[in-house]
Amino acid sequence: MNAPFEDSRRLTGANLYFDASGAALETAPGLDFDAGVLQRWRANILRARAALGWADGAIVVREHASGASLAFAAPIDQLYTATEVNEWALYAALGLRADDTPLDEEESPRPHVAHFEDGEALRQLRELARAEARPVLVALLAAAHAHGVPAHPDDDALSIGEGETSRTWPLDALPATDDVPWPQLHGVPKAVVTGSNGKTTSVRLLAAMLRAHGLRSGYSSTDGLFVDGERIETGDYSGPVGARTVLRQPDVQAAVLESARGGLLRRGLVANDARVALVTNVSADHFGEYGIHSLDDLAQVKLVVAKALAADGTLVLNADDPMLVRDAPALSSPQKIAWFALDLANARARGPHACGVRDGRLVLRSDENEYDLGAIAAMPLTVAGSARYNIANIAGAAAAAHALGIAPETISAVLARFGSTHSDNPGRLQCWRLADVDALLDYAHNADGLHGLLQVAQGLRRDGRLALILGHAGNRTDQELRALANVAVAAKPDRIWLKDIGGDYLRGRASGEVAAFLRDALLAAGMPGHALPVCLDEAEATRQALEWAQAGDLLVLPVHEPARRDVVVALLDRLQATGWRAGDVLPEGFAEMVMGTLEQQP
Repeated sequence: MNAPFEDSRRLTGANLYFDASGAALETAPGLDFDAGVLQRWRANILRARAALGWADGAIVVREHASGASLAFAAPIDQLYTATEVNEWALYAALGLRADDTPLDEEESPRPHVAHFEDGEALRQLRELARAEARPVLVALLAAAHAHGVPAHPDDDALSIGEGETSRTWPLDALPATDDVPWPQLHGVPKAVVTGSNGKTTSVRLLAAMLRAHGLRSGYSSTDGLFVDGERIETGDYSGPVGARTVLRQPDVQAAVLESARGGLLRRGLVANDARVALVTNVSADHFGEYGIHSLDDLAQVKLVVAKALAADGTLVLNADDPMLVRDAPALSSPQKIAWFALDLANARARGPHACGVRDGRLVLRSDENEYDLGAIAAMPLTVAGSARYNIANIAGAAAAAHALGIAPETISAVLARFGSTHSDNPGRLQCWRLADVDALLDYAHNADGLHGLLQVAQGLRRDGRLALILGHAGNRTDQELRALANVAVAAKPDRIWLKDIGGDYLRGRASGEVAAFLRDALLAAGMPGHALPVCLDEAEATRQALEWAQAGDLLVLPVHEPARRDVVVALLDRLQATGWRAGDVLPEGFAEMVMGTLEQQP
């Protein structure tokens, strides 16, 4: 018998459902249930709580297009037990028993509690809860709260304090409450950043502003972990693991934490005393996962970051985003809101704290004070004012920086230089003007992001042709893939290389499956087959595009895998330095470098 649930997970911080730790479960697609099942499911959670002696707390049932979610608050030191409570509660509500085979014999050799009748299942749950409980951890977290000091537990350790004052202990060697040097431990100023597009650029800008302000800043992002401008880890750290790791670094004095949709839904937030929470925008992406099927749903997920704020923190929102404008008044904890927009007047219409463009200049308003932050066209990230989405990112970051206490003149100075070198914002809107060919590299990972990138590309075109490499992560819906293809066709490219985003980005689809789907969608939209070569590796597709290029052409290169992006960037830097022209042979050894790195991939 297949399990009646698709996903069962721990919630380690404030989340979409409530402001506490707990567990969430997603029903399996196609599961047949009705209101009676949901009522019994909830009643079983109450019954288990009583049997385990857990305190009352939130129970949230959320029906959606593919089934239902049930989340409930549970003790932070008994969350594995809480997931089994949720699974048993659903089985019992459906009148089912798990089969006689453990759900995973290697990882869980004991039978699942749902194999047994209810009395025995509750007895086993009590044993699990007793074995998992860590009363010393709970006592330390309570003491940290009483002292006003942030504390961050995970599966292996507990850290109290943050950055340069933090201390970390293994869970198996926790100190007594009286042995913690409470006066020496403090938090650091924090900003939490989310949104569908522009998160990493905004995070990097804020971190640069904090450094210019005189603080050693650390940040977690899609591209890795960084402290004082230096990378300490490579990979996608836009979730709770990245946030905790940065906050435990002993030389960090301020932190900027990128919080992607997946981390918010899987585990929830880490911070609960941030000075700033920034939401860049909400656009169609990642539909179908964890019961998120619409922009309305996605907006609610993004606005979870408001729960990360301290009582006097500032929520920074995009006044050009109708979802954020609509949902902001309904937030359960109304914080101070600072609005940003492409047009200052639109931001000012929402409130007294605002940032936007007026007469070609970026202007910051705070109550009755006004600050001119400089000419938009002179800020490198805007590509002479053509990159509208980066103008929005800049306005949001400036509003967030001001809320962090950074002086307007410091913000202005950073905006005047940030983006002038490729090392400022790697992988995001990087431009190479080769001798007679232009290349534009970006992360554009959804239809809105690609639309913005292709708008910038139109402003950079000379008289030549336009080429594009195109792919998407495997966990996107067919509708999202078609939307990406439609955006690409609208730009009227002369050739599109279809690629994979390999490694972890295949996410359930076979290699080449996304490329084949996109090719069919592009053919249906009228592109000729000869203009749609398939080359699944991103670096090799870039090499083929360069060999195809003629004088005056523009190559648009959304490259996503970090290792392949490094190869592409190294090549483009070399071509620019050596005066390469269309038709010239590519540097000796590049093809071997591409193939060599391919052979090293698993």
